[in-house]
Amino acid sequence: MQKLRAALAEPVRLGAHLVRATASIGIANYPKDGTDPDTLLANADAAMYRAKEFGRDNFQFYAPEFNTRAHEKFVLQEELRNALARSEFTLLYQPQVDLRSGRVFALEALIRWNHPTLGTVMPTMFIPTAEETGLIVPIGDWVLHEACRQNKAWQDAGLPPLTVCVNVSARQFRERNLIDRIVSALKDSGLEARYLELEVTESLIMQDIELAVATMNALQSLGVQISIDDFGTGYSSLSALKTFPVARLKIDKSFIKDLAADENDQAVASAVISLGQNLNLRVIAEGVETDDQVAFLRRNNCDEMQGYHFSRPVCAQDIEELLGGGRKD
Repeated sequence: MQKLRAALAEPVRLGAHLVRATASIGIANYPKDGTDPDTLLANADAAMYRAKEFGRDNFQFYAPEFNTRAHEKFVLQEELRNALARSEFTLLYQPQVDLRSGRVFALEALIRWNHPTLGTVMPTMFIPTAEETGLIVPIGDWVLHEACRQNKAWQDAGLPPLTVCVNVSARQFRERNLIDRIVSALKDSGLEARYLELEVTESLIMQDIELAVATMNALQSLGVQISIDDFGTGYSSLSALKTFPVARLKIDKSFIKDLAADENDQAVASAVISLGQNLNLRVIAEGVETDDQVAFLRRNNCDEMQGYHFSRPVCAQDIEELLGGGRKD
């Protein structure tokens, strides 16, 4: 296997370019893993997918539990496809609050899956599979349309205009027709572009900076706002960051959790706040849950916060009550 990997890794010249390939290899042994060719190939295939899960460019020996996992993944894929057709997805909305005025100025749209037998399924349980299979594109398209529709419905009902924030996955961001999809969602809903914000992760935009800047410039020209989510967990450089046409940095919740006691987290949070202000960007902290966290953020002049301290993610009707009748416990 090592010799095979080394041979495959040899560069191939295509014109002026050197192209390198890697291989994920699965191994099944006779007779332990099967006594006929079909079974051996099927089990080697399961082991190969296991190698992909371990980061690719490696080999894995078959184990019986691989088939169980493969079956569970296959079932999940089929259920995800059906979920779109059966309208099993729903959106919750978590308020974002100005730390100086206490005003709710934006809402992050967060998807949930109302599974017919499992109940509410959190996105961490199905988004990775949706990403891997490409289903994240139609699911993300639904989220975009539904969030824009709901925001326009709130405005039409007389609620104060707010920005709705929608997460964009790496797979969606690379789609050539991303801009067309966003234009379609805005047009279908009647929502003005300035009331839509797209959240992209730091690691996503660093994968291809040139493409990311071009895409973000196109979005900005539409009037759509952009924020960098999970900031501090990726590997962006300051020289790259200053070229991104973004409005906000979002401090990752991993730095907020122990903010009251952890000096390292305090250093990171205060550095991001200072960096954002020097770049004329607003800074929002997510995962804010305690009074001590709020106090630290205010002392360090953080602009905004999001988290259980103010509100959990709630349904559209609860947002109407919160905005129409003041804060509800």
